[in-house]
Amino acid sequence: MTTLAADLGEGPFALVAIFASPDSDFAALSAAAAFRYPDTDVVACTTAGEIGRGGYEEGQIVAVGFPASLFSVRSYVIGPLDALDEQQTIDALIQTRMALHRAAPDMGSEFAFLLVDGLSMREEHLTAMLASGLGSMPLFGGSAGDGTRFDRTFVSRNGTVHRNAALVALVRSRCPVEVFSLDHLKPTDTRMVVTAADPERRLVQEINAEPAAQEYARLLGKDPNQLDPFTFAAHPVVVRLGDSHHVRAIQRVNETGELVFFSAINEGMVLTLATHDDMARHLETSLARLGRPQAPAHILGCDCILRRIEAGQVQTTREISALLRRHNVVGFSTYGEQFGALHVNQTLTGVAIYPPDLD
Repeated sequence: MTTLAADLGEGPFALVAIFASPDSDFAALSAAAAFRYPDTDVVACTTAGEIGRGGYEEGQIVAVGFPASLFSVRSYVIGPLDALDEQQTIDALIQTRMALHRAAPDMGSEFAFLLVDGLSMREEHLTAMLASGLGSMPLFGGSAGDGTRFDRTFVSRNGTVHRNAALVALVRSRCPVEVFSLDHLKPTDTRMVVTAADPERRLVQEINAEPAAQEYARLLGKDPNQLDPFTFAAHPVVVRLGDSHHVRAIQRVNETGELVFFSAINEGMVLTLATHDDMARHLETSLARLGRPQAPAHILGCDCILRRIEAGQVQTTREISALLRRHNVVGFSTYGEQFGALHVNQTLTGVAIYPPDLD
């Protein structure tokens, strides 16, 4: 914590966000950070990889400080996620947003930042609730990770560690901001129908009335016994929502041959196999677009673990890292991303923060 604090500087900060490798002592780190910044909201989560000064990093702890001169923040904990009262959740959000507005009426930009237990399987319900209470305030966030183990994920606020919970930070700023979400995927003509599923557990048991893993593998021309995270990153499936497509990423095959997804899946849903644009070229174009006419000073990003896996597969990790570094992107690799009312996968979702308008 001493090194992190030295890198961040003295502050004062309105918010400190920490993204920690799951191999770290998360409880001790959270307590030390809260002790070091007693007058600051400190939020943290475990990761599926970090995005730091070198781009993609592993086994690191990344901290981001929001100076109190430019930002005003109100944060709080939501949970337990499997027993939320919808009206209470929305009321608490509205009250917190009103308190923030009263505290910082002269700060014209705003966004909501969400960190969620990445194994809670409740992101869709939560984002839908929050969106109804946020009004025009844009929301983005990420699901905490545990590397590729998918065993335990944690979030913490002001030194207290939580599971089955989420953290919301409502932010107002003197800096212009833009919340964004990007992916480099294109739907193909290959479609499949979910014919048996357990939505609460994000399980697909049958596709096209056949065992799910077996049918998915058949459509890819692969052996179902060889399906792994590399396969899922290379061959994502998407669903159509309105005029756009969104990934419904596969996490793993369980012992009974069912497909376990990172996000909600329902019987009758039509899934479409997707292919990829060049990830590095797409990222460079998209981040450059955020810089027109003025480049962001910083970008806080939530990047799906499957993008990191894909970058490794196609040997572009170094190129992607260079792009993230050049565009001042920091953040973490997630088990899913939140954008507005949606829980999505295989995206880079975040907020671009531009130099402040101090006139």
